[in-house]
Amino acid sequence: MGKIGLFYSFKSKKTAKIAGIIHNAFSGIDVQLVNVDEVHKEHFLEFDQMIFGVPTWFDGELPNYWDELLPALEEVDFTHKKIAVFGLGDQKGYAENFCDAIGIMATFFEDKGALIVGSVPLEGYNFERSKAVKDGQFRGLPLDQENQARLTHKRIEHWVELLTKEFS
Repeated sequence: MGKIGLFYSFKSKKTAKIAGIIHNAFSGIDVQLVNVDEVHKEHFLEFDQMIFGVPTWFDGELPNYWDELLPALEEVDFTHKKIAVFGLGDQKGYAENFCDAIGIMATFFEDKGALIVGSVPLEGYNFERSKAVKDGQFRGLPLDQENQARLTHKRIEHWVELLTKEFS
């Protein structure tokens, strides 16, 4: 398994905390933390496996820093790259667009040729709709720190085990 890039905003406190937990869960594996507030498209070419951390803002939107970065990646070919996405959302307060950002990101990179890995079952979540759902699964790891924080460590542990296999 090659070097893995873990991309997220170092300024987004909840996402940064989760990224740190994910980073530590990859015991003995080279995972490089990358700040999306300072990244250029060339950074994405350095990795064959990438993890993106993206909270869902407002009514199902990407945070500004991702919204501003994605147009710069329009011409980048992500063929043969494996990408996993984790996201933060609120199932109760935003049940109609829970973790939509996971779906937005997965679709963007899949359209650029990437293979999306790290899908998880819907069991244990209670929401109305999500762009993160495809074929009866989430296209990444949704985390709800507002309502289900006690489940976060176990979900991350299982997800990292899955990614370790899928990134091999």
